[in-house]
Amino acid sequence: MTERVDVVFDSGGVICKAYFYRPAGAVAPVPCVVMGHGFTGTRNLGLLAYAERFAEAGMAVLVFDYAHFGVSGGQPRQLIDINHQLDDYRAAISFARAHPSVDPDRVVLWGTSLSGGHVIVVAAGDPRIVAVISQIPFIGIEFRRSEQRSMRVTLQLVGAAVKDVVRGLLGRPPHLIPVFAKPGQVAVFTNPYDKSIIDVLAAHAPEWRNEVAARGLLPLLCYRPGVHATGLAMPLLVCVAEHDTAASPERAAAMAARAPHGQLRRYPIRHFDAYLGDWFEVMIDDQVAFLHSHLSPINRTAR
Repeated sequence: MTERVDVVFDSGGVICKAYFYRPAGAVAPVPCVVMGHGFTGTRNLGLLAYAERFAEAGMAVLVFDYAHFGVSGGQPRQLIDINHQLDDYRAAISFARAHPSVDPDRVVLWGTSLSGGHVIVVAAGDPRIVAVISQIPFIGIEFRRSEQRSMRVTLQLVGAAVKDVVRGLLGRPPHLIPVFAKPGQVAVFTNPYDKSIIDVLAAHAPEWRNEVAARGLLPLLCYRPGVHATGLAMPLLVCVAEHDTAASPERAAAMAARAPHGQLRRYPIRHFDAYLGDWFEVMIDDQVAFLHSHLSPINRTAR
């Protein structure tokens, strides 16, 4: 069995909490996969199944909560701060490289949804990263794309974000809005199918909260992490959900094509299908195979 321990690291004066997985029987430094969640997620919200499979395949894994989320520190709570999340990744990489179980020259970045874009930015600035997996990545809003939510709800979301910016300038607590809600309600996601999957995942993530500081939505309008793909010196695997309504599969595919060593895998699924069921099994098998091809030998075990 793999070993899992709780660890902490500092990111810009904020204590981030993480799980560190060490593969069973490893007697020499091994590769390490550094994992952060997307949007308002936490380490327990769908990431542990991936982490466990990477560890079973012979890799160490560091899976962490961002500042402001889950069990990590940071005030105010539920605040998406893109720059801080990028720094959280960098601090996690530094922690992993300093760990005695980890080969510091074989660190992999893994990201999903919003963090699927973060890993592109971070890896472009760190040529020591040996491989990157970007799963169902959010790499920018596609403004001409049809939205599931109504224009009324979209405008209400923008209004809530502006209101929260003002609250922040006045030093007041955030104006929180739901992440998942029913169709027609003011929330980031209003598809009942998406909510049904999150309900299953949330049963294993008691620290997760179905709310977000509305001001965090505005920076996403200008976030374009995919432009950094041309600067990736390492292999990149992009896993795209063909029926994704939360992130643009077309933009993700274009990013994979721009990366010098990009590979693309397409799956006939929706965004949140990546975390459960048969398609999770297919995706994790593809990802493990990708890493085995670029990190071999993965692990030396005691005989």
